Formats: sequence, structure tokens, C-alpha cells
Amino acid sequence: MEEPKKENLIVDLSFKFSLEIIEFTELLESKRKYNLSNQLFKSGTSIAANVREA
Repeated sequence: MEEPKKENLIVDLSFKFSLEIIEFTELLESKRKYNLSNQLFKSGTSIAANVREA
């Protein structure tokens, strides 16, 4: 019998944070802040990727 999956708060929060980062970088790009937007996108979304890998 399969064991029910436990909710992982760290994974959920880091994923939600990445989605917020993506929205914010889109706002920055609309204001032509490309350098800041690119760096924030890379560093902000890598958190969730590192959590998932661990």
C-alpha cells in the first residue's frame, strides 16, 4: 500500500518564491532594467532548483 506524500514546506515556499521572482523580473524588463532583471532571475530561481536537487 502506498504511503501518502507529506507536504514539504521548503519545496512549496521556494517554488512560490521563484514564481514571484519571475513576475517581478518581468516588471523590471518592462521598465528596461535588463541587467538587474537577468541577474535577479538567475539567482532567484536557482534557489528552488537547488532545493529540489537536494
